[in-house]
Amino acid sequence: MTDTFTLRILATDRPFFEGECLSLVVPTASGQYGILAHHCNYVAAIVPGELDFTAVRDGMSERFRAAVSEGIVKVESNEVIVLVDTAERPEEIDEARARSDADAALEQLSHRQSRTEYYAAQARLARAMNRLRVIRHK
Repeated sequence: MTDTFTLRILATDRPFFEGECLSLVVPTASGQYGILAHHCNYVAAIVPGELDFTAVRDGMSERFRAAVSEGIVKVESNEVIVLVDTAERPEEIDEARARSDADAALEQLSHRQSRTEYYAAQARLARAMNRLRVIRHK
């Protein structure tokens, strides 16, 4: 019995990762959720946060982190598929832009606006803060 599983991480704009994996931690509404080989069948919503996985390449394990937006994770028959709107490696994130986005979202939250605009600003702030958190861990 092998201790790995097949992992596919797909963002709307590109395939982010495909390969053998030892462990995966995804952000869900109820907290970080860990997945190992031979996990039971599972489906959950992913919330914006930090995705962490350990992949196997050329017989060596390598740890990866990514900032992800909302999406879904499905585990079935020792295969895991992660579908997210966006996935970014720490080195792909522009820190100055993320700080600017966070500041702009905070500014917008301080003004009177419709409920839809308020929730959109909250979502932009959550994404920017998540991107900054991932950069700090690189």
